[in-house]
Amino acid sequence: MTTKQRGRPRSFDRPTALEQATMAFWEHGYESTSVSDLTRLMGISAPSLYAAFGDKKTLFEEVVEAYVESYGAFGRRALAQEPTARAAVGRMLREAAVEYTDPAHPRGCLVISAAANCSTTEVEEALRARRRSNLAVFEERIRRDVDSGVLPAGTDPEALARFSGAVLQGMSQQARDGATREQLAAVAEAAMRAWPAETDT
Repeated sequence: MTTKQRGRPRSFDRPTALEQATMAFWEHGYESTSVSDLTRLMGISAPSLYAAFGDKKTLFEEVVEAYVESYGAFGRRALAQEPTARAAVGRMLREAAVEYTDPAHPRGCLVISAAANCSTTEVEEALRARRRSNLAVFEERIRRDVDSGVLPAGTDPEALARFSGAVLQGMSQQARDGATREQLAAVAEAAMRAWPAETDT
């Protein structure tokens, strides 16, 4: 008589589980999303979550990395593909108006909003460092155009980078407060009117 071997436990779809965690953190923020919320939404047990992703903070770190490579990648693409800083930031803001109000996922930007009212210092600082890094990229790109004569010599790269970052962050918050795609597109156009015009080189 042969004994039937017990089958291995059915494994879950890791990318789908990660996407579900992304939606939870994006919608509710890091602090308000509990492990029990995550296991319920991801359809896995707490031991399975810890085995696959580590603790909540480690899972969130993976979520952020996945987010910036997918939903949040439009800014990096604009900077890489557009010939000038002005064109890149203009495209970024216009695409943010679309991305931040897309009904297929939570509103706004996860990197901007997920650590609001967060008491976990490491999480808050990690997102702050990422936002500072983005500003540094904006500034470097603007400075390059000033140095090459594409933007006027009197342009302040740091101030213009911070202005652009402030608009982007404000658009994220306004999207979460209910602003429409059209309203945010108008904000993007107003912001670009505040940019210095490119010089004829």
